[in-house]
Amino acid sequence: MHNAQVTADGARIRWVEIPGRPGSSRTRVCLHGLGASSGPYFTASATHPLLAGDRSLLMDLLGFGISDRPTDFGYTLEEHADAVAAALEAAGAYGTDVIAHSMGGAVAIVLAARHPHLVARLVLVDANLDPMTPGAGRAGSSGIAAYSEEEFLAHGWAEVRDRVGPHWWATMRLAGREALHRSAVHLARGTAPTMRELLLELKIPRTFLRPRNAGPLPGEERLVEHGVRVVAVPECGHNIMLANPEAFARETARALAD
Repeated sequence: MHNAQVTADGARIRWVEIPGRPGSSRTRVCLHGLGASSGPYFTASATHPLLAGDRSLLMDLLGFGISDRPTDFGYTLEEHADAVAAALEAAGAYGTDVIAHSMGGAVAIVLAARHPHLVARLVLVDANLDPMTPGAGRAGSSGIAAYSEEEFLAHGWAEVRDRVGPHWWATMRLAGREALHRSAVHLARGTAPTMRELLLELKIPRTFLRPRNAGPLPGEERLVEHGVRVVAVPECGHNIMLANPEAFARETARALAD
């Protein structure tokens, strides 16, 4: 496990690092979604024969997993991205391949836009591209964002725990409650320009993996027109890397081979 201080007050991001094979100069960074942790969600993929061999950083966003959970941090997407940037610079990880799931994908887009020297390629795994309506999805980020922070800290977290079930709660319970709520609120609000608009303007190779059963993304044709490779992955839901690890490894390896 490695760590780096990412705020002036001393908060630290931590990550599990898998060394690359001798002679490999590439670094891959994995970023998890809301309430998750990169170790449980990405270790199998990072060690899959199609993806193993390059240095891999399974990084937990500030407030989640094994990273610190400061209560005086804003947890906007921009602040998350800047904290990741500080960790990558501390790790000497420049021109990285970023593989990012859900909210982590939104953070990765902002990271690439604000710190282009740190990101060479993006693989977005069913990532958030647009603002959401609070309360639109009771089990997910918009459901968390529907509470005020006071309500969430008092009782909302327990209601969310009961709704999301034991699988998601296994990692969500590690998150700081302020971090979880504020991250959900800012994910629902999105960025200005939106994550989608930022993604369209990036000049690096970009791949978006989505569940085939969910149907086309809103605005998918425009993404493709702007050079985003959109891949419909079969036999999976939102957690593509867990539900269909073989297809995930195959499509991610293809995206990173360009």
